[in-house]
Amino acid sequence: QPITRPGIDNIRGVNSDAVLKSLLGKGLIQEVGRSESPGRPILYSITSEFLQHFGLSSIDELPPYELAVAEEPSQADNGILKD
Repeated sequence: QPITRPGIDNIRGVNSDAVLKSLLGKGLIQEVGRSESPGRPILYSITSEFLQHFGLSSIDELPPYELAVAEEPSQADNGILKD
């Protein structure tokens, strides 16, 4: 963190507008600035309320996020039957 909405969309694989609006409304995330990337998207960060809600004392207690590249299943593994 911080992360932009397009970054969140990329991780989730779906549009995150409604989720971000909900989290902002509940005070679990906050806007912390703008990215230097094209379009200058808003950067979001978690709040102390987020940490408290999930019983964490610091951001260091969050599990590490590792971006795993999903391998595309082969035809033999995808469950498609051949004639």
